[in-house]
Amino acid sequence: MSIPPTQQPGSSARPPAPPARPAPQGSAPSASGPSASGPGAPTQGVQGQAAQGHSAPARRPGGFAPAARAISPGDLERSGAIVSTITKVFQSRVVGQENLRLSLLTALAAGGHVLLESVPGLAKTTAASALASSITGSFARIQCTPDLMPNDIIGTQIFNYGSGTFTTQLGPVHANVVLLDEINRSSAKTQSAMLEAMQERQTSIGGEVYRLPEPFMVLATQNPIEEEGTYVLPEAQMDRFLMKEILTYPRPAEEHEILDRSTAGSLTGPREAVGTVTLEDVRFLQQMVDQVYVDPAVKRYIIDLVFTTRGSGPRPVPNLTQSVRVGASPRGSLALMRVGQAHALLHGRDYVTPDDVRAMRYGVLRHRLVLTFDALASGIKPEQIIDAVFHAVPMP
Repeated sequence: MSIPPTQQPGSSARPPAPPARPAPQGSAPSASGPSASGPGAPTQGVQGQAAQGHSAPARRPGGFAPAARAISPGDLERSGAIVSTITKVFQSRVVGQENLRLSLLTALAAGGHVLLESVPGLAKTTAASALASSITGSFARIQCTPDLMPNDIIGTQIFNYGSGTFTTQLGPVHANVVLLDEINRSSAKTQSAMLEAMQERQTSIGGEVYRLPEPFMVLATQNPIEEEGTYVLPEAQMDRFLMKEILTYPRPAEEHEILDRSTAGSLTGPREAVGTVTLEDVRFLQQMVDQVYVDPAVKRYIIDLVFTTRGSGPRPVPNLTQSVRVGASPRGSLALMRVGQAHALLHGRDYVTPDDVRAMRYGVLRHRLVLTFDALASGIKPEQIIDAVFHAVPMP
């Protein structure tokens, strides 16, 4: 099977830009980062901080934009202000890791969960706590160990001898942002306890159902190089994560800044909530993602991509079935569309282009492909399979 190499196999590097295509008028350049031209951080939440009076950008006839605006300019400005505030807090705690920052912001806006993987010392836990500290919501950290039980996560019922009744004590999963540190150190039984919480946004304790707070986001970390005392995450739970981000080593200039911050005593920054982004702001951001327009041609593009991972696309990759045992499920199609919507909003647009789908392709699909033993033995990475699929399916 001919698999094109990636920039850094197994890394989170974004794919190279596709051949030059006329960009939709009014779209924000992705290289500038989310909301590069948005207003500064507000002081009391982000509501009402958006500048007014901006004219709507021109729409390209026959492009991927709807005939009428899906989101008002004021709402786009407010979304940009929210993203800008979170970005400032994140960058005060984490040096570099721009791919990680974009993935976390995208997942937060999309209302999904993220699995972070890297060798020790690359700021997985710091990045998760930095995102949580930018939001004025509840945060819980669960250190996963082999003896961790499901009740330690979701909660339990305690018998009150005085009243002769049971009282329910909710577990730490009932928080807005939950960090599962070293999730692969917990047993399969404990890992499965998170399935209902991650998918259904609820827990069941003593026959009663308890809704989780909104917004709700799980950030899990794992170390791929240690096997002793670890348990492989089942495919069913892997599929619950909207994205999987693989962290890479910092560049020399970034590592130099880490040393400078360390000597100045400002490496980690404040651990308490320092952002002014409220839970209402996050809910607003997620509602705006719901309104981002997805053209039927983009939906067809997503479907063709996912079907190609299963070996049944319109332009199948030669010998793909020899390397991929299980392709992406319909949840993968939903994730590509949802992440595309969030990526578009973060870049100031109210419509999705194929470039939005391509931009986050590794994070969305790398953990949804189950490779064959021969592919693993040959050193083939999921990113190489993804590149082959995107190369085979033409962009609309």
